[in-house]
Amino acid sequence: MPHDQLSFADAASLQDLGTYVTRAKKIQEQGIRLQAAGRVLAAWVPVMTPGSLQSTLPAVLGLRTMALAEESRADVTVELGSISERLARMSPAETVFPLPPSQIHVPWAAVTPPRSGWEPRGTVTDALLRETAEEGIAEIARAVPDTAGAHVVEQVRQNVWGRPLTPASEAEDLHIPAGAAFGAYSLGFLSRSEHAATEVHTLGRWVRLSSAGGFILSRTSGL
Repeated sequence: MPHDQLSFADAASLQDLGTYVTRAKKIQEQGIRLQAAGRVLAAWVPVMTPGSLQSTLPAVLGLRTMALAEESRADVTVELGSISERLARMSPAETVFPLPPSQIHVPWAAVTPPRSGWEPRGTVTDALLRETAEEGIAEIARAVPDTAGAHVVEQVRQNVWGRPLTPASEAEDLHIPAGAAFGAYSLGFLSRSEHAATEVHTLGRWVRLSSAGGFILSRTSGL
């Protein structure tokens, strides 16, 4: 398979990429990183990134994986719109996706969370993550007037998404930023099942949430 295209295991996997991109576009326009290794495609998107070293806004990345039909190698960061535009021109039954030729260079894409060494730290309910995200979204909407400047908006977001989640869960003594809950909720990773739970792992300053629909990786010290 040429390096400028990816062959997905089935049409549903490619359409899943389209759904993921649509959700990501609702919260950011900083692109998507596509890493193909073997028969797995890892699709990374930034949920939120701190604007400076002094910022208390957590770095939050979303990750969803898709199955590929054959061994592949690729690592490109492109505009979200370039993915959705190409998919819109394709038949829903197609499985081969031509990668956009134009890449972008953004700071968040230079950060790759560790692949191994993660320590299991219990679980947190999907219901709590959803509730935390919805409450945070509502709080920001109430606190930020339409005429607010960028500094005010950033300060409010830091206060809301930087605070720790305080769940009654098995994941004790952890600093899971509320921004991680926002990522899992906004990207559609959470299950609607009454008893659904998300696994929590840590490694150094990183926290990983493994939900039914994907992974959220956050680091409170910024990118």
